[in-house]
Amino acid sequence: MSNSHNEQHPQGQSTTDGISIDAKRLNEIFYQQKKAYQRHPYPNLNQRLQRLENLKKILYKYQDDFAQAISQDYGNRSIDETKIGEVLTAIENCNYYIKNLDDLMKVSKRSVATIHQPAKAWVEYQPLGVVGIIAPWNYPLFLSLSPLICTLAAGNHAIIKLSSLSKNFAKVLSKALSEAFPDDVVSVVFGETLNDHFTHLPFDKIIFTGSGDVGKKVMRAVAENLTPVLLELGGKSPTIVHEDMPLEDAAQRIAIGKLWNAGQTCVAPDYLFLPRGKTQDFIQAYKAQVQQLYPSIADNPDYTSIVSEKHYQRLQDYLTDAKAQGAEVIDLYPEQNQALLKEKHTISPTLVRHVSPDMLLMKEEIFGPILPIMEYDDIDDVIMFINARPHPLALYYFDFDNKDVAEYIRRNTHSGHFGWNQVLTHVAQEDLPFGGVGASGMGKYHGEEGFYSLSHARSVMSYSKFYALKYIAPPFSRKIHEIVYKTLLRKS
Repeated sequence: MSNSHNEQHPQGQSTTDGISIDAKRLNEIFYQQKKAYQRHPYPNLNQRLQRLENLKKILYKYQDDFAQAISQDYGNRSIDETKIGEVLTAIENCNYYIKNLDDLMKVSKRSVATIHQPAKAWVEYQPLGVVGIIAPWNYPLFLSLSPLICTLAAGNHAIIKLSSLSKNFAKVLSKALSEAFPDDVVSVVFGETLNDHFTHLPFDKIIFTGSGDVGKKVMRAVAENLTPVLLELGGKSPTIVHEDMPLEDAAQRIAIGKLWNAGQTCVAPDYLFLPRGKTQDFIQAYKAQVQQLYPSIADNPDYTSIVSEKHYQRLQDYLTDAKAQGAEVIDLYPEQNQALLKEKHTISPTLVRHVSPDMLLMKEEIFGPILPIMEYDDIDDVIMFINARPHPLALYYFDFDNKDVAEYIRRNTHSGHFGWNQVLTHVAQEDLPFGGVGASGMGKYHGEEGFYSLSHARSVMSYSKFYALKYIAPPFSRKIHEIVYKTLLRKS
């Protein structure tokens, strides 16, 4: 999801924040959950629904506390943005499974070959056991509770590990979940020394959201226990605007998606392709839309800060590198107090033109309110550019009229999601699977795919008293075998 999602910290560092735990306590929680699951390995529909209802209750009860805590962790983040983007979407996730869980839990009947008649075959969806959820800092509520909701719907227990940048949120979430669940069903852990230890525990599955580099470390760690993983890793999501697309409409939708959470979103538009000659018009349209959304920046409670000094400086380094290589950096709020912006770790919405693939902006996932622009003459050149790079988590295309072009792009590219005239909103569409492909991740959650991903598809086969296979057992010289062979030859 970005090199900014999950930071690694040196082992042995002590904390006195009142919420951090050590490896010993983590072990205790993990094995308590293992034992609890073994005592009750297949919760029924009503029990699962009750867990989801319990989670909904704390989302309603603690929504203000969640939003305030996340804002404190950021320095500033809109209370409304958190309630809409995280609390509301998590509640909708719960509602989806409450409505559909009965159907999802039903066994799937399968056909039986003639030679096995009159047997019966089906697939049942069995809970995995104890699931580890490693959540990032950028959407700490949604990206911890959305995987949790799938996990609970599938009948599992879970331990959530939060980022070290989510200290205030960790306190609130731990308190809230302790009201809804005993520790041996759901627990929250927080501590800078837990990163390696967490991934070395023999979970039945681990869900990790973060950068590709850390995702590789997670895979190496879980390999010791052959723990399956679901990785949501992000990447540089391209955005393409067709020459027939009204620029005002494209600018509005792109601006909303790019600047939500100040661009610190794994599926934010990362760079933009415009038809040659339309950049200046787009800049004007984008600026107009942005200034409607955010009349000011430094003192605007609706505009999110960059989460830390480290990430603020990373973005500044990207801009410095782009300028050094000949790019034009366009600050849409040049009159703002730059010293105040720096103090608050705030970066103005920024466009960058005349970019090249060698710039850091075009190599690394940006994770900020900076949008590089490139121009194109032929859509095939855009497709070649995208396909020459790691598969992104999302690919966005803007074009109201040319369905054949959209179809052409969709069929000739790979991405976790293809968005046509929209950005970001697919993540909140619970009945769509969410996840990446290739370098942007593996596995899916949300919707029915989330339920199946967090379940074991266990095959079951049952024979009646009549056992047909005895007639084709050895010795292989009986008349029945001649009939079988002739049947096979005739079918081939």
